[in-house]
Amino acid sequence: MHLLFATSIVPDGALASGYEIANAAIIEALRRAGARVTVIGFSWPGKPAADPENTIVLGAIDVRTESASALQKLAWVGKAMRMGLTFASVKLRVVSAADVHAAIEHAGPFDGYVLNSVQFAGAFESVLGDRPSIFVAHNVEHRSAEENAAAAGSVLQRWLFRREARLLEVMEKRLCRAARFVFTLAEEDRGALGVASDDRSAVLPLVTRAAAPANKGPRRIDCDAALIGTWTWQPNRIGLDWFLTKVVPHLKADFRVRIAGNMPSGVTSTHPGIQFVGRVPDAQAFVRGGAVAPLISTAGSGVQLKTIETFELGLPSVATSRSLRGIGYRPQNCVVTDDPVAFASALEAAAADVRDVDGSAFHRRQVRALDAAVRLGLEKLGVVRQGVAA
Repeated sequence: MHLLFATSIVPDGALASGYEIANAAIIEALRRAGARVTVIGFSWPGKPAADPENTIVLGAIDVRTESASALQKLAWVGKAMRMGLTFASVKLRVVSAADVHAAIEHAGPFDGYVLNSVQFAGAFESVLGDRPSIFVAHNVEHRSAEENAAAAGSVLQRWLFRREARLLEVMEKRLCRAARFVFTLAEEDRGALGVASDDRSAVLPLVTRAAAPANKGPRRIDCDAALIGTWTWQPNRIGLDWFLTKVVPHLKADFRVRIAGNMPSGVTSTHPGIQFVGRVPDAQAFVRGGAVAPLISTAGSGVQLKTIETFELGLPSVATSRSLRGIGYRPQNCVVTDDPVAFASALEAAAADVRDVDGSAFHRRQVRALDAAVRLGLEKLGVVRQGVAA
């Protein structure tokens, strides 16, 4: 059975963000279930598709708001208003719906769509309804937009996020209603999207790598705590602001925290132990260099891939309750608290007595559950018959 995996940005093999890591895990699970998968979407400028023989690239675009010029942002807003689309979807309308339809027809015969999140599906919804579909909801996007509006720093930003939330809620309902089955990345998202029935949806437990991480022996500890993330993504920024303003003031002056990743303007800290290091060449090596991993999500929906990676690596962690959404298992070296003072205290205690665990069992558990959920979804789509992809 041939499936067309419709996504905003096609995989380039870099796995530089949680979204890309999740996509890789889902595509591989579909293929393990026996489906042939062709990916359609856009590429980043200068980053070709990792699997060109099974990828349809509609063009190269940069959809990052933070790096766009003021003129480009105004153009996106104006186009979104004219077309009645979300800000995220209108960025993809650099080609027409007719162009996308032609590319789909050129792909040859296929049996169904996997609509990966709302951005691409919302931009080209008119040409994606001619075959049965599975909808993959990485987040409850309208809830995230509502939280972004509440945290926005200007009246204009609040208005734009509220508009986005209204449009996203309608779009998510429509995509869920049209899909034969819905995959979410967290249990609570099923109810929030109105598809809590087991006949309508399932949770995809994710992994961040194809194989369980090998035991590399004792770690070299370079700092007390290490954080890495896409901080320009608003839900991540909200968690970082909480950490820096609420938790960090309660850390001892000699507690060393390194924070990697693209940092938006205005993020600072007066704590002497905080160091912003920008992009790092090896994200896993960077995380392993911290005695403890702070898992600091306080907003958004879906699953936190950094939490999954931390558990796979067996690293000690201190987590907010929101950081554990979508994850049914918590290792013994993970402390959970939403109280900033307790969070700071737990970080200091974990860094003073580093206790790694074997993360391979967690990885195996996640893969088994992921494969079972994907098989169920394909059965509902009509792809799997008698346990084998048709």
